[in-house]
Amino acid sequence: MNNTNNVRYQWRRTKNQIILATIAVLAIIPAIPLFVILFQLFQKGISSLSIDFFLNLPAPPGEPGGGIKNAIVGTFIIVGLASLMGVPISIMAGIYLSEYGKESKFAHLVRMCADIFQGVPSIVIGIIAYAWVVKPLGKFSALAGSVALAIMMIPVVVRTTEEVLRLVPNILREASLALGVPYWRTVLKVVLPTGMVGVTTGVLIAVARIAGETAPLLFTAFGNPFMTYNPLEPMNALPLLIFNYSMSPYEDWWQQAWGASIVLITIVLLLNIASRILARRVAGEK
Repeated sequence: MNNTNNVRYQWRRTKNQIILATIAVLAIIPAIPLFVILFQLFQKGISSLSIDFFLNLPAPPGEPGGGIKNAIVGTFIIVGLASLMGVPISIMAGIYLSEYGKESKFAHLVRMCADIFQGVPSIVIGIIAYAWVVKPLGKFSALAGSVALAIMMIPVVVRTTEEVLRLVPNILREASLALGVPYWRTVLKVVLPTGMVGVTTGVLIAVARIAGETAPLLFTAFGNPFMTYNPLEPMNALPLLIFNYSMSPYEDWWQQAWGASIVLITIVLLLNIASRILARRVAGEK
């Protein structure tokens, strides 16, 4: 009898180890493409990275050297303007869905529109921004690019804000209302600050998503080989530079495209790491 029990126990233990090993392998497989991409990027682009690469403007076509200063500055300007336009609207919409609309028909419509917009191809949003901004202004501009990216980030932040604010305990709302505080002030002074870390996490995820988008910028910002800080003028960005350089016939530009890819993916990875850290902080505060 004891021998039979031992055999069954060993068999269960063996099955458990096999399943755990299988799960571990399946968990590692999705990470393999990321490490392969990172390895190839650094292998081919690390030689391009230097002080001049970050501080100089692009060289004329066919000439060696040059840098990506204008693309780095342009990326931060375009993404920054997109955040200034998209984040306030997104947070207010998320507050409405969580605190006021709740289960109303209009709230369901807003949620459905946000979910649909998350699945719209970025190139379609670029065409929309082209029709809304580029055509009326009569020229390409960084502002048009920012509008396109803001449209892309709004659904992500809206849904994240709603879900985070729903996690705020009702007892905090009730305590504030019991003290005679109006509901709108309760939302702004109690609910929103409590969920601000989670909201910030959603914003960082949205920024990381739009930072690497190329298709919308092809129809809007267009690119510019010169340095400009004017949002009403065409402006370069890292995704645009990588696309244009990779399509060029010059080997030096190909090499710089690899280097610019390292810079861009580093920015995106840092944003994702920051969002993960904030997400863990939210989980630790529950």
